[in-house]
Amino acid sequence: MSVFAAPVFDATVVYQGEELFKGRGAAQGWADKVARELETDVTVEKVGTGWVLRASVDGADVSWGIHGQRLARRDAA
Repeated sequence: MSVFAAPVFDATVVYQGEELFKGRGAAQGWADKVARELETDVTVEKVGTGWVLRASVDGADVSWGIHGQRLARRDAA
């Protein structure tokens, strides 16, 4: 199963209408999973009161938060 289809049951916070990881540790755990699946480096970054995943995919900067208990690409990279 793709990491993008797996449910995210970690604690979240809502910052400016976006659901983000509440803790750095949880975000890092998911970053490691995404890195393995996409075969690229994935980092975590603090955004407001939460954490997002960040990577470069096919030359584009991408960030992920959470939507409906799944990883979701954020509009703002």
